[in-house]
Amino acid sequence: MGTAPSFSRVLLKVSGEALMGSKEFGIDLDMAGRVADEVVQAVKGGVQVALVIGGGNIFRGVAGAASGMDRANADQMGMLATVMNALAMQDVLISKGIDARAMSAIHMPTVCESFTRARALSHLNKGKVVLCAAGTGNPFFTTDTAAALRAAELKCDAFFKGTSVDGIYSADPKADRNAERFETLTYDEMLARNLRVMDGAAIALARDNAIPVFVFSIRQSGEFNKVLNGNGTFTEVTV
Repeated sequence: MGTAPSFSRVLLKVSGEALMGSKEFGIDLDMAGRVADEVVQAVKGGVQVALVIGGGNIFRGVAGAASGMDRANADQMGMLATVMNALAMQDVLISKGIDARAMSAIHMPTVCESFTRARALSHLNKGKVVLCAAGTGNPFFTTDTAAALRAAELKCDAFFKGTSVDGIYSADPKADRNAERFETLTYDEMLARNLRVMDGAAIALARDNAIPVFVFSIRQSGEFNKVLNGNGTFTEVTV
């Protein structure tokens, strides 16, 4: 699918739901291990990787708010869920021989490092995987937006979003057999079509910082590294 892109530093966003594997809740360590294997392969191939994991497998702030909770409080609970996922993935990566650092946007020094751009860049340059947790540290922002923000801060060459489908569709392909799959889209087309694979703030951040976005299925084994090399199946969002 085109010429193989060359990336030296990337941001990988994985949904919390992806870590559930076949479970209904929580973390499936086998699935976490498979995702970690893909990150390990990329790092050993010379790519620096920053990783953002959502918290939907443990708690989703929007769902909590819809059930009657205060939205800000619900979002803070969701941020804590992402820290739990980051710590789990940090442990799995270290067990596979790759140094990793969970860094939280919320100050919790007895649990993990606080996120600072300088420290995160230092870790990446030393070949460590940086797990950016707790979103932006503020309610009302999704982990997609946090991922786009970190991609910009850390000067990533691209933003890879691993989902449960193999790209961006005009509608949910699981519900609509006639949904159209896109090979490429512009940032503005994403916003104009209101395609909900990512929220508008994340797309706008990527656009304003000229960061290409690649949407692919993280559930397909080996797909992350295939997409890194310009192969596999994905939708590219760019200018």
